Amino acid sequence: MNRATLSLLAAATALAAVTGFAVVTAPDGAGGPDAKGAPATAAARQPVERSSLLCPAPSTSDLAETTYSAFTPRNDAAPGRGGDAKPGKAQLFPAGGKAADKPVVSLAGPGTPATVTASGAERPALVGTADGALAPGWAAQQTTKVAAGTSRGVLGVSCTAPDTAFWFPGASTAATRQDYVHLTNPDDSAAVADVELYGPQGSLKSEAGQNITVPPRSSVAVLLSTLSSTRVTDATVHVRTRAGRVAAAVQAVEAKAGSDWLAASADPSGSVVLPGIPADATSVRLVVFATGEDDADLKVRLAGANGSLTPAGAETLHVKSRMTSSLDLRDVTKGEAGSLVLTPSQGGRGAPVVAAVRIVRGTKDKQEVAFVPATAAIGARSTVADNRAQGGVLSLVAPGAAGEVKVTASAGSGGGAPVVKTYKVKAGTTQSLTAPVPTGLKGSYALTVETVSGGPVHAARMLQFPEDNVPMFTIQTLPDDRGTVVVPRAQSDLSVLDD
Repeated sequence: MNRATLSLLAAATALAAVTGFAVVTAPDGAGGPDAKGAPATAAARQPVERSSLLCPAPSTSDLAETTYSAFTPRNDAAPGRGGDAKPGKAQLFPAGGKAADKPVVSLAGPGTPATVTASGAERPALVGTADGALAPGWAAQQTTKVAAGTSRGVLGVSCTAPDTAFWFPGASTAATRQDYVHLTNPDDSAAVADVELYGPQGSLKSEAGQNITVPPRSSVAVLLSTLSSTRVTDATVHVRTRAGRVAAAVQAVEAKAGSDWLAASADPSGSVVLPGIPADATSVRLVVFATGEDDADLKVRLAGANGSLTPAGAETLHVKSRMTSSLDLRDVTKGEAGSLVLTPSQGGRGAPVVAAVRIVRGTKDKQEVAFVPATAAIGARSTVADNRAQGGVLSLVAPGAAGEVKVTASAGSGGGAPVVKTYKVKAGTTQSLTAPVPTGLKGSYALTVETVSGGPVHAARMLQFPEDNVPMFTIQTLPDDRGTVVVPRAQSDLSVLDD
């Protein structure tokens, strides 16, 4: 008779392998009873040992110029973040490439970003992993500039971890838009995904969006208007996998307002925050979808520099269950940058929703579009890569209690010394500031935001690339980097007898 032993730690490790995070053994004293038999903490937070990121194929334009940037913050100064971890690797490879392919981007070590620029069409999606000391907080950004043509604009997106479900309110199947959902599979077996569309009247029926196969370590792009004959200006896309996992992002191309990436909304919640609406926005359109069985009644507030206000004529929004609702807020910021905060009208937890805003700067034939999805708070720490010497704007919003954060501008990819600043954000306000820049900067750099004290703070970063009087821009949000994971301490073995 053989005895097979499965420890709690081994179970946690197996779970981490599924989610893309690896765990490490908790140190003595992190959990379990102490020497006198008194109970101690049941789990410890430890740095992840492996992270995965995927970047979609950037553009099909011959005029496209794409910059890839990757960064891992230094972890030795943060308790519990594994400053003594093994050096490790952090590399991004072409999806569908060969084993002998060289990485497109490779980090030499924490604290200094790596940047690569590539020109032309048909650049591939990227698939990558980081391990050891480079895994906790690993971030990557893909920024593409297209000077002319149907996809003109600046398209920026933070490369994301693979998952099994994504929500994209703010997509469209209208004749004036060409929206593609990009699905990238990081694994060695095929993934199978469903792409569901929801408009103002509910589900847009389509069999074409079912059972979409994404080959191993490859990427596919699906034009949303081919999935349904119904044309709607405001739609919500739900991506979920039947097998495997993918990373997903929506590329929106507009006839008059350029193009950009629409990133996934934060997980459904009764209250959501959409940070970083520019002061000079000429059009702001809010799109919300109720994911549950109940309708959602939401109070709409704009958190500005001096407090929160309710936009005139847009005090509330009713969102029917499993339907997409929209609200045209026009130039709601009126020269003062702000953030939208949606909360249940009657208080309490409220029905879960996902949300995004479509933002336009400029007018007539000099317009440019970008999107901001609802985002989670920065949590312990968040990082955004590919910041430039000029044109960077960092928005910090405290939707509830006041908060304080520390912002670190890293060394540059070609040189420069880090700069650290601390900011206090008053309750119910948005602090919009010129992003700090490293001393003696050469190349691009990363911004890392860490919670110091107070209530939750949400953040977004805007990049600006004005050209020929077109205010080209893109905005990325900064959710928690998930650089640590809770590891249960193994106190005893669970034994299974195998006859």
